[in-house]
Amino acid sequence: MKIEHIALWVNDLEQMRQFYETYLGATANDKYTNERKQFESYFLTFPDSTCRLELMRRPDIESASRETLGYTHIAFSLGSKAAVDALTARLQDDGYPLLDGPRTTGDGYYESVMLDPEQNKLELTV
Repeated sequence: MKIEHIALWVNDLEQMRQFYETYLGATANDKYTNERKQFESYFLTFPDSTCRLELMRRPDIESASRETLGYTHIAFSLGSKAAVDALTARLQDDGYPLLDGPRTTGDGYYESVMLDPEQNKLELTV
């Protein structure tokens, strides 16, 4: 068994697609639009991964509190401490908030925690 994809409601579909393409090497499919439902989405694929991220937008879905039960972050394995440090610095330089790290956690992960443009937590790890 494997996870096929994770879906995320977003407010600004194009900004979020561009963020994941620019910083995490994602490739988007052609945008899907269902005008009747006012729904649009992209599936993003990532290098060396079979799990995809679906970014979805519908005008009647709005942001909720970020500190709720349920999913809390998406972790991206970058392959090395140097890659974690480099992407963390690049995101910070471009104005994205660093919440924690880079550091080695108590369970042995080397990681940093950042926010994407819509305040979703991204864990960057080895």
